[in-house]
Amino acid sequence: MSKTKKTTIVLFSGDYDKAMAAYIIANGAAAYDHEVTIFHTFWGLNALRKAESMEVKKGFMEKLFGKMMPRGVDKMGLSKMNFAGFGPKMIKKVMKKHNAMSLPNLMEMAQEQDVKLVACTMTMDLLGLQKEELLDDIEYAGVAAYLGDAEDGNVNLFI
Repeated sequence: MSKTKKTTIVLFSGDYDKAMAAYIIANGAAAYDHEVTIFHTFWGLNALRKAESMEVKKGFMEKLFGKMMPRGVDKMGLSKMNFAGFGPKMIKKVMKKHNAMSLPNLMEMAQEQDVKLVACTMTMDLLGLQKEELLDDIEYAGVAAYLGDAEDGNVNLFI
């Protein structure tokens, strides 16, 4: 009997291209029957934010963070060549031309393949993010839960 292989990814970056890389790797690992966890922390949590604005009670600093951070994956910038927002538009156009999947589609595929999407609760507290502001059907956990998954991981990545 073969042991299930595990892949864990810490998605720390809030950059569109880095989040895309994380989800491409996650989907590939899931296709090879790996049990996959993506632990979204700090700016990586932006990938899990809903695009629409939510009415939630927040303090001044939390409201400020909420306004400064992109709301949803399509609002995330690129790590290089962002060009005041034109970079993401250009890369999305090139991706479409080459029939490459968009980040929202990759995220949907990951959920269909039972990739565990986890939001870091400590970072949520620090940035003032609430569950209502994040996507449905994700999990919430702290670093101890991530380490539990990573401990048995065959592949552990930090992006």
